[in-house]
Amino acid sequence: MTLTLFAPLAQAAQAVLQRPVNLQTSQGTLFGTLELPKTDAQMPVVLLIAGSGPTDRNGNNPGGGHNDTLRRLAKQLAQRGIATLRYDKRGVAASRPATPNERDLSVEQYVADAQGWLKMLRGDARFNKVFVAGHSEGALIASLSADKFKVDGIVSIAGSSRPIDQVLREQLSYRLPPALLGKSSTILDSLIAGKPTLDVPQELEVLFRPTVQPYLISLFRQDPAKAFSQANAPALIIQGDHDIQVDVADALRLKEARPDAQLVVIKGMNHVLRIVPLDMKAQLASYDNPKLPLARELIDALSQFIEHTEQ
Repeated sequence: MTLTLFAPLAQAAQAVLQRPVNLQTSQGTLFGTLELPKTDAQMPVVLLIAGSGPTDRNGNNPGGGHNDTLRRLAKQLAQRGIATLRYDKRGVAASRPATPNERDLSVEQYVADAQGWLKMLRGDARFNKVFVAGHSEGALIASLSADKFKVDGIVSIAGSSRPIDQVLREQLSYRLPPALLGKSSTILDSLIAGKPTLDVPQELEVLFRPTVQPYLISLFRQDPAKAFSQANAPALIIQGDHDIQVDVADALRLKEARPDAQLVVIKGMNHVLRIVPLDMKAQLASYDNPKLPLARELIDALSQFIEHTEQ
């Protein structure tokens, strides 16, 4: 295993400003937060892209996942002199009116939105470098966004390397009884073929309800490792070895797809970027605890990558 380790940065925390921002699209307005150090000097900026489902700009879910992962990440980067823009995806939180019906969502739409934000940042004279960083499923959107839009660097944080249908099959294999497992496999086969189905058992509706199937069809067409390999920018992979959703093996496959990428595996870090033991009770509690500090090595690695990546 090849690990790229960064020394902690020794610098005083800068004062931080928050500014509301919005992006006008043909399907409605998206809303976000620009967090930046209080300075008149030019600075780098990072577009932060949240993970799957109704995850908002701060990294929180309405169903009981209040951890403020992206909000805390933005603040700590700003204290290091690095601006960030994080946003509510269309259909989520303040951006919900842009696409109120989830059956109208698609990966392609998310990518177009991310590129719209990147274009806005690129045109802002306050920023001398523009990066894109995605967490979990957001890493895929970041890769696809950077394929055709010029960025100064791309960061995958807890990003999968495999097509998501493969991840789902693996997760469901040890959670479902045989009858439901067989049915889930049939549904997945249908969606991979681009065919929605109404034949969804009640127990599987949270995953495969008809309204989310168009999005899943667009998602299952994607190959995260291939997308990451095609992103035309310096790359950083960050993965925790206590992540119960994405394995270190995924980070190694991303590294194989992009041998020039830097790889940081953080000991003890889980999926919500906290240092948490491999105990299921502690893991689940961390998903709903915004007071837990982020892993220090995460901030160090991101800061070093952004500061030392040439334009």
